[in-house]
Amino acid sequence: MAWDPQSYELFQAARLRPGHDLIAALPTMHPDRIVDLGCGTGRLTRMLADRYPAARVVGIDSSQSMLAEAARSQSRVAWELADIGQWKPTQPADLIFSNATLHWLPDHSRLFPRLLCALKAGGVLAVQMPRNFDAPSHALMRDVAAQGPWAEKLAGKLVHEHVQPPRQYWRWLSPVCSSVEMWETEYLHELDGTDPVLTWVRATGLLPVLETLKGAELEDFLATYRDRLRQAYPPEKNGNTLFPFRRLFLIARN
Repeated sequence: MAWDPQSYELFQAARLRPGHDLIAALPTMHPDRIVDLGCGTGRLTRMLADRYPAARVVGIDSSQSMLAEAARSQSRVAWELADIGQWKPTQPADLIFSNATLHWLPDHSRLFPRLLCALKAGGVLAVQMPRNFDAPSHALMRDVAAQGPWAEKLAGKLVHEHVQPPRQYWRWLSPVCSSVEMWETEYLHELDGTDPVLTWVRATGLLPVLETLKGAELEDFLATYRDRLRQAYPPEKNGNTLFPFRRLFLIARN
């Protein structure tokens, strides 16, 4: 997908907060090699490099534009372009970190054990994924996609079923890990601006629509979706909009 760094950086503090929380929850460790899968513009990757100054840190992403933005800020991180769905390490890592990325990939029953195999003995897999796909922001997107004249074009484009309930990850990982820690947090983001929820999802979940529809057809879709979002997320008295967002956190040690 054509990721836009400028769009993704909007609401930066709200987007980064879960990643900060995941880093803060990491266990005491002294890693030699860290891999950030789906590093995006690299803000969290650089935080990991600062926290673990002795480690070699690699940021991997499938978007050249996001990596180009990451490389604009000087750091000692090595940036690599790769399809994280097919990624295989050249050597085992002490920490594999992934913030708001793995929900794009299918077949988690195979994906997560494969990532564990890419760790050294005693290594840590730390993951944060959205689990907000039944919220109006995403449910309305699917409804509009299925009900309009664009339904055939968008069929299968908005699949949001990859992320499983927490217990399922525990069942997959606990038999092969020395420890599994898992929790969910629902953030209440206060967003400013006009139609801020639409602006938020344009940078992420709405990308398949933006890549599939063009011209007047896209504008009609966005107008319909915008109207329904305004009903679901009306502005508060101060003019800002409250946007609840649930996320799943997982830290597993092999």
